Amino acid sequence: MNPGPKPLSLLARVLLHCFAVLCLVLGLIGVVLPGMPTTVFILMAAWAAARSSPRLHAWLRNHRIFGPLLRNWENGRTVSRRAKWSATITMAACAVIVSFTAHRVWMAVLAIGCMAVVLAWLWSRPLPPAPPQQ
Repeated sequence: MNPGPKPLSLLARVLLHCFAVLCLVLGLIGVVLPGMPTTVFILMAAWAAARSSPRLHAWLRNHRIFGPLLRNWENGRTVSRRAKWSATITMAACAVIVSFTAHRVWMAVLAIGCMAVVLAWLWSRPLPPAPPQQ
């Protein structure tokens, strides 16, 4: 019989909670700042909150905007088409900005290459199942 995961120490819970809050703040910044990923930071915040703060984790899962994203991820690592297109449009706009503002060509190529890799991974995620028809 497996007794389950060992409880975390108070220090570990505090550090994870701080990490969750930091990721949440970075994710919120990403909502308005092009080039800053929102989805990844919200997923990391939920992961850390699930291990350190049931209250914060519940708030994230029930949030009007973040909740569906987290529930989709928890139920099969799926990403909605809307989230994929939103990330694609945002990263395309960032790629244009970076290509005109980078001080060195290699910086633009590196940044755009990283965005392309992230987009390829994102689009490889399955879509969530369609809701049942009534």
